[in-house]
Amino acid sequence: MIYKQGGISLDINARKSSAQSTNIQFFTQDTGSAKLSFSFTKDGVPLPLSAVDAKIVLLYADDSFYKRSLTLTDKVNGKAEYVLSDGELKHYGEVKAEIKLYYTNGQALATVFFTFHIEKTLEDQNIVPVAEYYIDDFETLRAGINKTVAEISQTFDEIKAKFAEFENIETKDGATEKANKAEANAKAYTDKAVASAKEYTDKAAVSTKEYTDTHANNTDIHITAAERDKWNKVESRAESHANNKTIHVTTAERTKWNNAQLYKLTQDNGERILIPAGTDLLTLPSGLYYAVSNKIINSPDPNAVEWFHYDVSTNNTRKTIVVTATANPKRWFGTIHTDGSFKGWQRLITDADAEVTWQSPTLLNGWKQYGTHKVQFSKNALGEVEIIGSITGGTIGFNVPAFTLPAGYRPIQMLHFIGVASSIGTGSAPQFHRTHIATDGNVYIQSCSNTVNPNEFITFGFKFKAA
Repeated sequence: MIYKQGGISLDINARKSSAQSTNIQFFTQDTGSAKLSFSFTKDGVPLPLSAVDAKIVLLYADDSFYKRSLTLTDKVNGKAEYVLSDGELKHYGEVKAEIKLYYTNGQALATVFFTFHIEKTLEDQNIVPVAEYYIDDFETLRAGINKTVAEISQTFDEIKAKFAEFENIETKDGATEKANKAEANAKAYTDKAVASAKEYTDKAAVSTKEYTDTHANNTDIHITAAERDKWNKVESRAESHANNKTIHVTTAERTKWNNAQLYKLTQDNGERILIPAGTDLLTLPSGLYYAVSNKIINSPDPNAVEWFHYDVSTNNTRKTIVVTATANPKRWFGTIHTDGSFKGWQRLITDADAEVTWQSPTLLNGWKQYGTHKVQFSKNALGEVEIIGSITGGTIGFNVPAFTLPAGYRPIQMLHFIGVASSIGTGSAPQFHRTHIATDGNVYIQSCSNTVNPNEFITFGFKFKAA
């Protein structure tokens, strides 16, 4: 047999020690090959395992619990092993375990607990283990109890059969008593029959006409023609009502409606449900809702004083929430995972977000706009600041700002850019400048490669992430 074998050495002593974290790793598809091998020592020498019942206790990541017997491979030198079953391998994650040694003289020893891992293979990514509990000794006890119950049931049935036979035995006195009782019953029956025959004969002597007249005039048992017509009309209306398919449903229709979705996602009129002020958005069940954004907790735009729509869908503990601002159309979505953690709001970017507003800065220290190529800046929906255009005629220097960007348009940290400068006076060779943007928004033209006409024109065309 071929095994993936993880060796673990366990020393039995009274010294305080931490849990042993091993590097042993099995996979959910290691069928019949995941073996743990143990070497037991006491005070540094092999621990004999004679007269010992060795148990391994396993606690899996999904709280499944197993207590199984080890196989003793070398009792003299303290060697044992355990092969994980296919069912145990399905409980992936970190496994905590310990060994208990039960001696026949009533003593027991326990080891410090250790850990190993079971990882899912690619084909087992979708398995969902169910917590299990298995103890060898308990399974043996349950089998013995079931056998004893079966034996008791069999013995009880035999005793009932013997008592049935005993009750069927007839004694002489019993037979005499039954005969006397039968004779008395027969006499009583004969007397009753004679009395009934006499009564019948007496009634037959009554005048036939008198009886017929009395019966015919009995309005309690007869009805009139008007009553018959009235009842027939009632019966007709009842049949017409019973056969009306418009107001009655069939069994199939009733079954269909009873199996329909009964959970209400909206109000009875089909409109959204108003969320009460102070409600935590993340606690809502499935449904379609609306509220003013700043009136509820955990809305993606808590400062917005406008109506928002909230679409909530749940699956067990998982949840998806889609939020739409109705006045200034924006949309967000957020999720809550199986463990109950909220993953934050994500903004959906649209074509409208690609449009930006360009602004012109106030130029300082002698700098002016260069023709129609004006210096401008903007910020897009992703928080990126872009500067374009050209300036001319100002002072170049490390501490002389050309202009200042307002708050919200400044970099996270200071930046340097290389841009195109005028080539006038230097022939056809391309010229460049070095620009510094500080975190306070100041933009400095620090130097220019054109030493003849350094400030003839300075161009910008770069982008950075705003703080």
